[in-house]
Amino acid sequence: MKSFPVHDASQGTADSLSDTPGVFETWAIKSEQLVNVALTDSVIKILDAFYHDRHYARFYVLETIARVPYFAFISVLHLYESFGWWRRADYLKVHFAESWNELHHLLIMEELGGNALWFDRLLAQHIAIFYYFMTVFMYALSPRMAYHFSECVEKHAYSTYDKFVKLHGDELKNLPAPEVAIKYYMGEDMYLFDEFQTARAPNTRRPQIENLYDVFLNIRDDEAEHCKTMKACQSHGNLQSPHSNPDYREDDSCTALPQTDCEGIVDCLKKSVTSQ
Repeated sequence: MKSFPVHDASQGTADSLSDTPGVFETWAIKSEQLVNVALTDSVIKILDAFYHDRHYARFYVLETIARVPYFAFISVLHLYESFGWWRRADYLKVHFAESWNELHHLLIMEELGGNALWFDRLLAQHIAIFYYFMTVFMYALSPRMAYHFSECVEKHAYSTYDKFVKLHGDELKNLPAPEVAIKYYMGEDMYLFDEFQTARAPNTRRPQIENLYDVFLNIRDDEAEHCKTMKACQSHGNLQSPHSNPDYREDDSCTALPQTDCEGIVDCLKKSVTSQ
């Protein structure tokens, strides 16, 4: 896999700004991104303060937080589905696959002892609760903003793991891989593993796990794939399950389908009224 370019989070979806139709929309996107960068920086400062030299504990907290947005996205999408505002199964499939991937990252960190201290568990779980309700509110108002915020978090996760494997690579190569990592990355059923990687065709990435270095290398690469998926989500209707298209190619451009879906609660209410 090519090295994932980690830019400043403020860049976010800057290249999508050229497609924005008006000045107000451009201003809204920039404002959303500024808020997201500030929120991400605040989380990073908390992690830096408590986990400067405690890597596994930091990773445990990070993975506890990282899977929360996908819970929030699915919650809101199920609500929209109940009201008949939204009919797009691919989003549910992909977001569940993303949460499944992050769950296994979390299980790996727990097996490595990252959750050994009660304080770490307390901090991670309370941040996660706040993060969930914040993301639900954000996603209901502006899915684009929520997806960009998740992209910022995933970029930080990628950068964190990338620095870790570069600094501790020799040591990690001499340590055994956790059993949960071997089962996840080298199991027989890889459907959900392929499902969250919307920027590549199914069956094109099959990790080989021989030691702890391989585990962290693949966790890092997973975060890069999450970033790509979150970036694609910021263009409404631009997400497609890799398994939904049998002729999938990596250079395929997903196009929005004319369906009764919506962008945020305001748009949903408007479409609900106008469709009567």
